[in-house]
Amino acid sequence: MKQNEAVILTLEKLGGVATLGQLNQETLKIKECAWKTKTPFASIRRIVQLDKNIYKIKAGLYGLEKFRAEIESRGIIAETEKNKNSQEVIESNHSYFQGLLLIVGNLKGLNTFVPNQDKNKKFIDKNLGEIRTLSILPEYSFPSIVKRSSTIDVIWFNERNMPHSFFEVEHSTDIQNSLLKFNDLQDFHSRMVIVADVVRKQEYLTKIKYSSFKDLSAKNRVSFLDYEALNYQYENIVKQKPSDFIL
Repeated sequence: MKQNEAVILTLEKLGGVATLGQLNQETLKIKECAWKTKTPFASIRRIVQLDKNIYKIKAGLYGLEKFRAEIESRGIIAETEKNKNSQEVIESNHSYFQGLLLIVGNLKGLNTFVPNQDKNKKFIDKNLGEIRTLSILPEYSFPSIVKRSSTIDVIWFNERNMPHSFFEVEHSTDIQNSLLKFNDLQDFHSRMVIVADVVRKQEYLTKIKYSSFKDLSAKNRVSFLDYEALNYQYENIVKQKPSDFIL
């Protein structure tokens, strides 16, 4: 079996749509295909980018062309210049990257939380509530502080249920709103991260320098993580897991 055929077969087995991390794990299990290379993951990445039978849905997520209509009926729609500002695509992208953050946190052995108002939103075919490990936000501080963090898009907690990392996914909304939340939570020894398309990095760099956020800026409390970098980290951590791991 040819390598591109193995990738296509894997996509079919996964319902016609999969992350590159899933493909890296599952494709290599097909014994009929020989990967005579020291870099099979690079080969899989090249195949999904070039094979006409496969199309990119968003960063790190791919689908089979022959299943496109069925995939779109499930609400998994490829982002284009024409539809990128539609509410459906905006919401789909936002929940997808929330899901990636939850999965990476889980794989790192951390507890993960997503706001209850987002628990029924989709990461591919799973609800975010099925991926998070915590259904209730831990009471890690004063009630007013806990309430302030209750709308943070994703939170990772350590084994003592103290906040390890706060993530705000900024696909289309104002980055300043997230910085205001982080400003109120700055007294915690936690990482604070804006997750967005790389084209919004300059906007982030401009707004973090506002006088209102001087403490965040001076102490380098907030980091910017673009979608491609998040997906790259997700793929790397999946590669390190045992071959029988299935997302």
